[in-house]
Amino acid sequence: MKAAIVIISIGVLVFVFGIIFYLQGNSIVGPTSSFMYSNPKWIVNGQWIAVSGVLILVAGLGISLRRPKS
Repeated sequence: MKAAIVIISIGVLVFVFGIIFYLQGNSIVGPTSSFMYSNPKWIVNGQWIAVSGVLILVAGLGISLRRPKS
């Protein structure tokens, strides 16, 4: 059960970072001196990172649901 919690936590963290990168690429958050600020490349990167976070999160939830509870 601890492994599932760790994987779920990692998935949430990766998802949050992806959203932050996406918002920085769109000039919504972050300092203007950042290399990611208003950079279209980071819009796409942020989307893929967020999708990866969701996939990791789903994998962690799948592991937690498959394990028999004792």
